Amino acid sequence: MLQAMQTKVTEEGEREEELYNKFVCYCKTNKGQLADGIAAAETKDSETAAAIEEAANQKVQLGEELKAHKADRESAKKSVASATSLREKEAKSYADSTADLNQNSAAIKKAVAALEKGATGFLQTSAAQTVQKLVETRETMADIDRQTILAFLSGGAASAYTPQSGQITGILKQIGDEMAGSLAEETAAEEAAIQSHAQLVAAKTKEIGAHTKAIEAKSIRVGEVAVAVANMKNDLKDTQDSLEEDKVFLAELEKGCGTKEAEWNERSKVRADELVALAETVKLLQDDDALELFKKALPTPEASFMQVSGSMGTMRARALVQVRAARSLATQRAPGLDLIALALNSKAGGFEKVNAMIDTMVDELKVEQKDDDAKQTYCESEFDKSDDKKKSLETAASDAQKAASTTEDGIAKLNDELKALAAGISNLDKSVADATEQRQQENAEYKDLMALNTQAKDLLGFAKNRLNKFYNPKLYIEPPKKERTRAEAVYETVVPTTAAPAFAQNGAKPAPPPETFEGAYGKKSQESNGVIAMVDLLVADLDKEMTVAKTTEKEAQKDYEALMADAKAKRSADSKSVSQKEQTKADLEGELQNHKNAKAEATQELAATAEYIAGLHAECDWLLEHHDARKSARAGEVESLNNAKAVLAGADYSLVQVHERQHLRGRA
Repeated sequence: MLQAMQTKVTEEGEREEELYNKFVCYCKTNKGQLADGIAAAETKDSETAAAIEEAANQKVQLGEELKAHKADRESAKKSVASATSLREKEAKSYADSTADLNQNSAAIKKAVAALEKGATGFLQTSAAQTVQKLVETRETMADIDRQTILAFLSGGAASAYTPQSGQITGILKQIGDEMAGSLAEETAAEEAAIQSHAQLVAAKTKEIGAHTKAIEAKSIRVGEVAVAVANMKNDLKDTQDSLEEDKVFLAELEKGCGTKEAEWNERSKVRADELVALAETVKLLQDDDALELFKKALPTPEASFMQVSGSMGTMRARALVQVRAARSLATQRAPGLDLIALALNSKAGGFEKVNAMIDTMVDELKVEQKDDDAKQTYCESEFDKSDDKKKSLETAASDAQKAASTTEDGIAKLNDELKALAAGISNLDKSVADATEQRQQENAEYKDLMALNTQAKDLLGFAKNRLNKFYNPKLYIEPPKKERTRAEAVYETVVPTTAAPAFAQNGAKPAPPPETFEGAYGKKSQESNGVIAMVDLLVADLDKEMTVAKTTEKEAQKDYEALMADAKAKRSADSKSVSQKEQTKADLEGELQNHKNAKAEATQELAATAEYIAGLHAECDWLLEHHDARKSARAGEVESLNNAKAVLAGADYSLVQVHERQHLRGRA
């Protein structure tokens, strides 16, 4: 029994060590992922803040430009209104002036015609009065001519006037010619003013149209920049909230991992002490007298359960180290490696499934490397073709192109963030599943431990009571009597359980006893006390182990519930962030489509080429930059998997370098 307990304690230690290693691996993996996520979020915070500041400055600049365009348009409108008002005044003045000139010119013509015909009634006509007013008000006319005309019109020289002399007629004709010249000059000036006004209005109208178009375009751009700033602020808030949650989760994880490490150290120490006690007890019980006693107490002893060391566990451990080394070299998450590690951790079954999984992983790595090589050749060829085409089509970028580029960057960033969130949710779900599986296994082991320890205590109690019956009858407790069946009662009546002595039947005296040793069995009391004390010690150790197991189970369940609550809150927050980012992405995609449509009207071919090159960069840059490193990492991973397979086949590799590389990478 003690050997079985010793074996059980050792196996429990191995299982707990395996669980602890899984937990340590879980801690290291999740702490690494959380640390990377926190660093990425902090970097994104600074980048987003800088982008918000840049967009805000752009919005201010667009506002100033918009204000300037509005002021210039208003100034152009005022210029058009002022020129139109001046033109109307000039037209009115021209109309008034030409009306007077035409009226006066007509009067002069009538006067000249009448005088040349010798009409006698001219002085009494309205034309004569008009000519008189014109002569009186004409400033450029000589005084002598004015006096002559006025004297004629007043009738003082009418009797002496002779039309043939032509003096009056000549003066009037000269006045008519001057008036005709003035009319022609004013008409030419009016036509020139009309043409100049038309040119000014056309130029200002064109300027107003240009300003209006610029105002409309930049008003739309201001709205888009404002929406982009709002989206970036929301994104920044979401990132900061997620960052705080990750920091809290990391702190709790570090606390839980530290607590578990302290608990493991304490359990290891207690278990080591327990193994020492069991070993000493086994040594004590293997004494000849003790064995004789156990033969009497346990008439049907079972075979020895002492642990026989074998090479299978060593092979599993070595192969597991190689698989972990391959996982540390992996360029991305490899669930297959986790499954291989899980299969190696399991002690059920042989190595056939593990070898098949390793072969599958090696084949997948070779296919991935072949795909990377083909993709590298394709990317390099496409980059050359695209660059040549771009050089022949590249032109100055417009405002629509800048907006499209900014939106595309936002979509690409959102895609990366959505992928990161999806990967984080997937990893979180896997971690929750692993933690649940581990909790179930720990709980099952706890129940098994309590059941086995209870049985062991009962067995030790029975053994102690049996020993007391032989060594300390006063301490012996009679077991409860079992009620006999009817068949047993009949059997005991017919066949008595104890036969009467032969000498009681025939009255003969018994023969003398055979010669044997003399004296009491001096060591009986001491040996019995030692055995009973050992049993009491075993019972106390079992009680102690059960108490520790109950406390550990309670704390583990509490930690598990806290972990589940934290994981649930984080998953809810990440899912909400995914929904918001998908909505933002949909809005940005709509904006991007509008920008692309506007851009396609002018530079469709160049836009298509630029978009293709951008997609090619997004698809190929990372691969081209890390191709050699990925190839080397895959080669190392394949080598580690082959080493693990060889170890399972019986090879003995030195694991020193593997452990050092694993430690330097900081992976579980």
